[in-house]
Amino acid sequence: MTADKKLVLVIGGTGAQGVPVVQALTSDGKYAVRVITRNAASAEAKGIASIPGVSILEGDTYNEATLRKAFSGVDYVFANTNGFAIGEKAEIFWGIRLYELAREFGIEHFVYAGLEYASKLGHFDPKYRTGHLDGKGKVTEFISAQPTTPMMWSILTSCLYAEGLWEFLRPFPDPQDPETLVFAAPLGDGLCPLIHLDDYGRYARWVFDTPARSSGLNLHVGTEDIGWKDLASAFTAVTGRKAMYRNVSLDEYFTLGLFPNPDAKIGRSSGQDDSTFVSYRQNFSGFWNTWKDNLTKRDYALLDAILPDRVKSIEEWMIKTSYDGTRAFVLRGASS
Repeated sequence: MTADKKLVLVIGGTGAQGVPVVQALTSDGKYAVRVITRNAASAEAKGIASIPGVSILEGDTYNEATLRKAFSGVDYVFANTNGFAIGEKAEIFWGIRLYELAREFGIEHFVYAGLEYASKLGHFDPKYRTGHLDGKGKVTEFISAQPTTPMMWSILTSCLYAEGLWEFLRPFPDPQDPETLVFAAPLGDGLCPLIHLDDYGRYARWVFDTPARSSGLNLHVGTEDIGWKDLASAFTAVTGRKAMYRNVSLDEYFTLGLFPNPDAKIGRSSGQDDSTFVSYRQNFSGFWNTWKDNLTKRDYALLDAILPDRVKSIEEWMIKTSYDGTRAFVLRGASS
């Protein structure tokens, strides 16, 4: 590695958000990237390792001994923890601990992959409690209270992935009219933000490239805030196929088969006996209530200024990706 090339530790680099970040950072050789993985022989790890400029460190991301090895010699850190795997409580601990280790190791710029603090946005009404959002939101609050010297920090607050339309957001045939595809969600007339993952990676690259603008910034990214009625209309415009939006109740939503066991607890790698874990039913009830009541807002003029050539609508994303509503497994370990 040349003296002027920066080494970035990407935590969560084999996941849905991490891969486009790694790709964006290594696209022109300006950065080298180190990725932690439990299994260097896995297909995901081999795929990342095949990218020029990427090195793999095998170990447990949520283990301090591994992290101390990973932080050695690193200039920058991009940290994306997985609340679905470890649960909200552990995600709060590790988000803060990663920041502390970054300070200890003299990291120049620490970038945290955040999500909306749904409970705070909803004035702590329990209807908005969303474990996988709130965990990252609490870490975001901690980081935002820190100085930007001697270590710069930035937060990249994401939202639902547009790529989720291939999987858990995908439409299904209307039982009464199989030629019509139904986009079902308990969203009412709310607008839900979606982000194209390739652009997410480019926003992360911008954060590292422009520290004078990004240090101390919590950048809320998105492609478009869209209602599901407009989502169905965009699908028809792009594919020519009939589609509709069905506003379902939360009870109906959990019968659609998206969650094999809606009452299972989130935090699968930490066992199921922790009283702080929330169920998928509790978690995604708060999740959809957050968008249904339009609790979030993004500055799309700022996003346009940062990435003038970003994908600016879900219809444009559908055209770019040849989206046709069929099921495809494109996400792994997603925590959108």
